[in-house]
Amino acid sequence: MPTDIEISRAAAIQPIQRIADRAGIPAAAIEPYGHHKAKIDITLLGDADAAGKLVLVTAVNPTPAGEGKTTTSVGLADALNRIGKRTMLCLREPSLGPCFGTKGGAAGGGYAQVIPMEDINLHFTGDFHAITSAHNLLAAMIDNHIHWGNALDIDVRRIVWRRVLDINDRALRDIAQSLGGPANGFPRESGFDITVASEVMAILCLADGLDDLEARLGRIVIGYNRKKQAVTARDLKADGAMAVLLAQAIKPNLVQTLEGNPALIHGGPFANIAHGCNSVIATRTGLKLADYVVTEAGFGADLGAEKFFDIKCRQAGLRPAAVVIVATVRALKMNGGVAKGDLATPDMDAVQRGGVNLIRHIENVRQFGVSAVVAINRFHTDSDEELAAIAAIADLHGSRAIVCTHWADGGAGAEQLAQQVVAIASAPSQFAPLYDDDLPLFDKINTVATRLYRAEAAVADPGVHAQLARWEADGYGHLPVCIAKTQYSFSTNPAALGAPTGHIVPVREVRLAAGAGFVVAICGEIMTMPGLPRTPAAETIRIDAAGRIEGLF
Repeated sequence: MPTDIEISRAAAIQPIQRIADRAGIPAAAIEPYGHHKAKIDITLLGDADAAGKLVLVTAVNPTPAGEGKTTTSVGLADALNRIGKRTMLCLREPSLGPCFGTKGGAAGGGYAQVIPMEDINLHFTGDFHAITSAHNLLAAMIDNHIHWGNALDIDVRRIVWRRVLDINDRALRDIAQSLGGPANGFPRESGFDITVASEVMAILCLADGLDDLEARLGRIVIGYNRKKQAVTARDLKADGAMAVLLAQAIKPNLVQTLEGNPALIHGGPFANIAHGCNSVIATRTGLKLADYVVTEAGFGADLGAEKFFDIKCRQAGLRPAAVVIVATVRALKMNGGVAKGDLATPDMDAVQRGGVNLIRHIENVRQFGVSAVVAINRFHTDSDEELAAIAAIADLHGSRAIVCTHWADGGAGAEQLAQQVVAIASAPSQFAPLYDDDLPLFDKINTVATRLYRAEAAVADPGVHAQLARWEADGYGHLPVCIAKTQYSFSTNPAALGAPTGHIVPVREVRLAAGAGFVVAICGEIMTMPGLPRTPAAETIRIDAAGRIEGLF
């Protein structure tokens, strides 16, 4: 079997205009970036309603064994097109951090990929660079304002706006800045986050156009003055220039799958500190152009799907028609206590033990009023008995599990999954968010903790409760919450695999993302600037003698 990169290079990639034609995008709306990728000027698409059906691909809690959520999303989109359903794929853009760190490329795999793979994984159309620049412009304007007299009376001890960089670099997590004398500003402690954790990224992915983008940028709270009143980007008169830097980045990016089907890849907010979904603009564009839109959310369903439903769908008025939960025999065996090195050995008992994780996700998705189908992403080491065990688990809990071979067979390996998705999506959507807008902020946090994580309760010290009360008094109480916790467990302990119950969710800190429109609850230890591993992927990435990039897969 050829490798992912060999499959990608052997693909007969089509000119981007041909893909646009196939998607029904007028030539005037296409802004090519080379031969095989383009921006879309959505203002030239017409006024047709977004009438397509929205399908979310999520997964069990991630494990080192791999689940293949992006690969499944690509395979499902290709399969839907194969069975005659006009389908658009909508994915996030990969961050450079994981590409050069641990994960490597994020464009699918096998015969279920989006291409051109190297472009998508690297600089692509420059969206992340624009977001980095807009974010750091605001940071520079904060320090400049203070340097030139601080007319807004910003309290330098209460500045919450850090800088960002799209590379993993632990040395920048906490820094002392503005050293070297008065000409360099006022010294203070600060730090860097990775670009995907920037509120600007979240704003770009939730905005519905340029006007909304600028309005949201203006609402960013950068810190507080000496009276403890919020200071915003609009107060600093930074919102207009930031919007200018993002004017091209807000346009969705068009590429293609290996099978020549259209894919919109746009935005990439962190799935912990933000909502972990592609842009609202790309999703709505897909729904306007296609009968079905296949999209994905970050990490497992307890994080990604919950935020997709409670933040993205709530804000954008989206109604998902079906959910696909990706599971693997390997992942369930790891949840059942099997070490990574022993996953190739058949172990029915481990599948049964780890199956509780899948059951929890099926039950959780049902709480939002959406039906789910389980996609078993098959590995060659899976036994028929293990696959049958997962199917029985799903069936017992009101879902259906379908074995998929899209990695090896492309869209043809997911046609049965596509048929089931169409069947589910044909019923009227009963979707509803988990909690109401008018519920107090901490009650929203506690609702997610108890109903989805099955915790006994969420707890926080008096300072957290007081901060939430101040935000409610300032008019932010209607916002949804974005819980940042480990992706590996329903609890805040990454080692607690399976489906733990009765645990406590400690809320260590809360942050206001006023521009994005949510309140972040930090639970446990969450890194917003990752570090490189002992052996980073960057060590094996190079250009070969033929001028081709090696090591991204």
